[in-house]
Amino acid sequence: MDCVFCREEGGDVLWQDDTLRVVLADEHDYPGFCRVIWNEHVAEFSELDAAGRDRVMKVVYAVECAMRRVLQPAKVNLASLGNQVPHVHWHVIPRFSNDAHFPLPIWAPRQRTVSEAMLSSRRAQATLLREAVRHEIGQALA
Repeated sequence: MDCVFCREEGGDVLWQDDTLRVVLADEHDYPGFCRVIWNEHVAEFSELDAAGRDRVMKVVYAVECAMRRVLQPAKVNLASLGNQVPHVHWHVIPRFSNDAHFPLPIWAPRQRTVSEAMLSSRRAQATLLREAVRHEIGQALA
């Protein structure tokens, strides 16, 4: 099976250990969009043991906390779909009332155009996520 998350990191690695990694995804309209990816190829969350499931959710929680602190979005969307990439991963997506799709999901039809200046400003803020994510994960896993 050819799996993109087995073959590639999936983005800029902000944090990783033996079981998981957190990456900053390259999503033009969504600076700060992160993925929490299980390192080993596992298709379904229910295939993980209790400790693995708990670890994933602690890291998702920590990424959301870091994102809220650094980016101050109107909302954070959490999604674990896996229809196109059947490998355990969670999307942690900062949402703003003036983002391209709000209030709809980011995969819905675009609602508006967002200026490059606004996106550039959000990208600059997102550079602060690396340290914030590491700090929050350290707290969550302690």
